[in-house]
Formats: sequence, structure tokens, C-alpha cells
Amino acid sequence: MNAVLQNLSLVDVAIAALLIVVNGAVSMALSLGLGRKLALAAVRTVVQLLAIGYVLGWVFANAHWYVVLPVIAVMTIVAGLAGAARGAHTYAGQRADSIVSIWISAWLVAAIGLFAVIRIHPWYEPQYAIPILGMILGNTLTGVSLAIERMAEELTARRDRVDMALALGATRWEAAQGPARQAVRAGMIPTLNQMTVVGVVSLPGMMTGQVLAGQSPLQAVRYQIVIMFLIAASSALGTVGAVLLTYRRLFSADHRFLASRLLERREAR
Repeated sequence: MNAVLQNLSLVDVAIAALLIVVNGAVSMALSLGLGRKLALAAVRTVVQLLAIGYVLGWVFANAHWYVVLPVIAVMTIVAGLAGAARGAHTYAGQRADSIVSIWISAWLVAAIGLFAVIRIHPWYEPQYAIPILGMILGNTLTGVSLAIERMAEELTARRDRVDMALALGATRWEAAQGPARQAVRAGMIPTLNQMTVVGVVSLPGMMTGQVLAGQSPLQAVRYQIVIMFLIAASSALGTVGAVLLTYRRLFSADHRFLASRLLERREAR
């Protein structure tokens, strides 16, 4: 028996939206002060998803490379900016480092997936290229964001030891490799955790979507395995790239730790 999903009306969406009240109740009960942020996040969710729905509808109707390429470029830049937006410390060039590391890793891995594994023709078919790259970008920005944040925190906390190592003749990499390892580990852990429980605790979005669309569960699983490995590879490359770029920003060629470049981030009010 094949069930057919019904189209959702605005009333159906509104009923689901009421569930955000649960989050507001938790915030009020525990005095978390998150009511305003929750409301803003809910509004942004609706507006952003409606906007992308209309944009994708237009893109799908105009499936040309010169249409798809700007769309995925904008997605990548937004992901890069989001990857640089967290953490207690920042430095000049952090946004550029985040964008570059996410751009190179995500596009390289997505190209391998589209050309060598899934073999989409043409490669810019928006039905495949945009969702696949979007999943890779979303997970890569998480790794990059955590890696940059941890690198800055570790260097701030270990400043005395870093300076001492450099004073005793250590190279800049010898002094920075401890924080760098911790940063890479922090960036890769979310993907590793996701891979550990996938299919047991959670059913990933792509697999769920294919099953709901009537695809064979085994075929859906194969696609999800491919996506998980693409995500893992991109997250690893992006994380390492972000850490290396951060390292080059904060250590000079003459083996000095440029701690003055690390600035406390001003929280938006």
C-alpha cells in the first residue's frame, strides 16, 4: 500500500508553528530570557524557507548553469559568514578564512560526488546540485565554526605556554600544534557523532525525503551513505583548512605569536 502525502495548507503549517510555544514555555519556566530570540528565530525560519521555496521554484524552471552557479555561490558565502559568526574572540580576516575554507572543501567534495559518484548530467541540474551542496555546506560550516572558535580559545588560554615555547626556540608550528589539534578535533566531532548514530537514533533528511517520495528504502540508504561520506570529507578538509588559515593569521613568519590580533567579540544587543 502506497500512501500519498497530501499538500499542506497554511492552516496545517500554522498548527505546527504553535509548537514553538513549548520552547517559549521552557524559557519562561527556567528564566532563560530566550523568548525574544525564539520569536525572532521562528519568524526568520518561516521567512527564509518561504523565500528559498520561491527562489528554488524559479531556479528549477530556469535550469541553466548561469542561474545555478550564482545561487550556490551565494549559499557558500552565507555559510562562510555564518561560520565566522560565533565564539568569544575574533580576528581580522576571520570571515575570509571561513569563506575560503568552506568554499574550497565543500565545492571540491561536491564536485567529486556529482561527477564521479552520482554522475549527474548536466552537473548543474538544480534538483540535485543545490540540495547536495546545501547539505555539505551546512555540515562543513559547523565544523569550521567550531574549529575557529576552539583555536582562538585554546591560544588565548595557553598564551603563556605558547610564548614560552617560542622564547625557548620552538617554531611557530611547534608552539601552535597543541591548540591546532584540539581545534581540528572539535570541528570533526559533530560529524563523527552524527555518523555514529545515523540510522539507529536518527533518520537523515535525504533518506527520509526519498522514502516519503516512494523511493526504495535500500536505494535511499545508498544515497544517504554517499552523502554522509561526502559530508565527512568536506567537514574534515574545511576544518583543517580553517585551522591552518587561522594559524597563519595569528603567527608571523618570524615565529611570533600575534596575540594582539585576537579581539573579544562584541555581542550584538
